[in-house]
Amino acid sequence: MYEVGNWINGQNEASSSSRTSDIYNPATGEIQGKVKLSTAAELDAAVAKAAEAQKAWAATNPQRRARVMMKFAELINRDMDKLAESVSREHGKTLPDGAGDVQRGLEVIEVCMGAPNLLKGEFMDSGGPGIDLYSMRQPLGVVAGITPFNFPAMIPLWKMGPALVSGNAMILKPSERCPTTSMMLAELLKEAGLPDGVLQVVNGDKEVVDAILDNETIQAVGFVGSTPIAQYIYGRAATNGKRAQCFGGAKNHMIIMPDADLDKAADALVGAGFGAAGERCMAISVAVPVGKDTADKLIEKLTPKVEALKVGPYTSDKDVDYGPVITAQAKQRIESLIDSGVNDGATLVTDGRDFSLQGYEDGFYVGPTLFDNVTEDMDIYKEEIFGPVLSTVRKDSYEEALDLVMKNQYGNGTAIFTSDGDTARDFASRVNVGMVGINFPIPVPLSYFTFGGWKKSAFGDLNQYGPDAFRFYTRTKTVTERWFSGIKEGGEFAFKAMD
Repeated sequence: MYEVGNWINGQNEASSSSRTSDIYNPATGEIQGKVKLSTAAELDAAVAKAAEAQKAWAATNPQRRARVMMKFAELINRDMDKLAESVSREHGKTLPDGAGDVQRGLEVIEVCMGAPNLLKGEFMDSGGPGIDLYSMRQPLGVVAGITPFNFPAMIPLWKMGPALVSGNAMILKPSERCPTTSMMLAELLKEAGLPDGVLQVVNGDKEVVDAILDNETIQAVGFVGSTPIAQYIYGRAATNGKRAQCFGGAKNHMIIMPDADLDKAADALVGAGFGAAGERCMAISVAVPVGKDTADKLIEKLTPKVEALKVGPYTSDKDVDYGPVITAQAKQRIESLIDSGVNDGATLVTDGRDFSLQGYEDGFYVGPTLFDNVTEDMDIYKEEIFGPVLSTVRKDSYEEALDLVMKNQYGNGTAIFTSDGDTARDFASRVNVGMVGINFPIPVPLSYFTFGGWKKSAFGDLNQYGPDAFRFYTRTKTVTERWFSGIKEGGEFAFKAMD
């Protein structure tokens, strides 16, 4: 049993709070640790210390800040196995998935090594007679990141890298379900040379979140989580005059055209739908085959692949495709939605309810579940399930399939599998979704682009990582300057305006 406190001024600090939250091992269902749920007063104290530390950090040459990121990346690579094990132990995902979690965050840190180029302003001479104009990008001050349980390494790294290298101090509030990885990353940043106080990790729940939103010193908030919470945070942050980028839920569709390679499409759906137990905002949760023949053949190919998936703990020495979901409550909710799909008349092809693993009977496991003949009015379609459940919604034409995607309230990611370039180009051009895959199921952009959805999947004008992150964590100052010529006359300077 271990206890997680906070990371304040470069060291672990126990919270004075009397409230705690249990940290489970999802693979066994056992409580393995506790995290102290910090108070609003502790958050405010951490912010005050961060604001003081930020002054010298902002004055540090951007290239020197980038060197801290270079060393940080080196240390992440050194400790990759430890970080992956931490992710898997508290989240439940397999060790390869845990390492992937860390790796995708590391790629953003690698982009941050080139921050001096991304932080450059603009210059123009002769904007008028003797007048020059230039702009500069300056840090906001103290910013905050509120990150989810499903990517305990990746999302904190997406937040802290661009924010810190831009010269800000950051308050990080990780998920109370998976707090340890963020604490480990904070230790590595200190080892990399980040000055004490520039990153503060404050663990907590809604009390800390509200304190972040109401603290006048914090200038911007980045959030990833569910849509209702994203809307709440965005609204309260905006009311308090803060910048906010808040990323919410998703219901990602993959259209399968009659001319698609169905073997590749089926393989893609299995990986995209069931990897990480479906606990990904970019998971494909709806397959949309076009035409009866396409749908029948797709289900025929999908069924044995889904049935063959292996579910188990991250510690298993056998090949495991995915592990448990995060909590007993999550398992219960997922199984309840499966019940509703059955009751509403969808065809249950494979049933993941009541899945039991010998020796791990108390773990939070849900078996792979595949539905066919799902309709738009069913809860199994409307709700973000966030579990290993794939629904098949049949459509008769491309236009009907496209309309299904466009009418959905979410707009995070989508994909189409086709052999026709014209259809693919039309889909990419017309669909109202932020990230689009063509014969690619999970179109998460590389780290030098930007990540972000549309509609109720995202709130705010700027996306995560890439150039948008540096715009979000800095503000532009533009200077218009004019110098006067000095002409020495009779021992005195007479100044003549250049205009």
